[in-house]
Amino acid sequence: MGALTAVSLSIAPGEIVCLSGPSGSGKSRLLRAIADLDDHGGEIWLGDVAQAAVKAHRWRGWVMLVPSESPWWAERVDEHFADHRDLARELTDLGLEPGVLGWQVGRLSSGEKQRLALLRACSYGPRALLLDEPTANLDPELTLHTEGWLGRWTRRQRLPVLWVSHDRAQIGRVADRHYHIQGSQLEHR
Repeated sequence: MGALTAVSLSIAPGEIVCLSGPSGSGKSRLLRAIADLDDHGGEIWLGDVAQAAVKAHRWRGWVMLVPSESPWWAERVDEHFADHRDLARELTDLGLEPGVLGWQVGRLSSGEKQRLALLRACSYGPRALLLDEPTANLDPELTLHTEGWLGRWTRRQRLPVLWVSHDRAQIGRVADRHYHIQGSQLEHR
């Protein structure tokens, strides 16, 4: 499994940085370290606040990781959201009907789960987003809609975003900057 060394990366508020690399190169491990889910030997900062100075549960609320397959722990969709009262427009923008919030989770397709996991993360008011292939289960049309929504939302909220993708066309559409893992190093593309 990949072991990155000497990673130095800054992401500005509202900037989307994409990360690519071969399977097993360390992309997901890097996201998990930034989210304080895996041990690491480095320093991670959110603005002027060090990860080491913040309790893990609080950091994970600020620096939100959305894996490609997010967990669902309650029966109904709306039970997973911090606040779901004013989401009709966001749901429509993501190609979902507003009634989906009342559905049983078991009724959702993998693509619906993926889009709802993105919206769920955003409903908690994160200060940064870590996205691990957030459109992997979507068809091309829904991928474009979701990319557009994410780009608008993160720029409006001024969130730094680190987005893992294997899709070169997607990277070209969404990234302000792109880094590729080569061996144990990040290379700017």
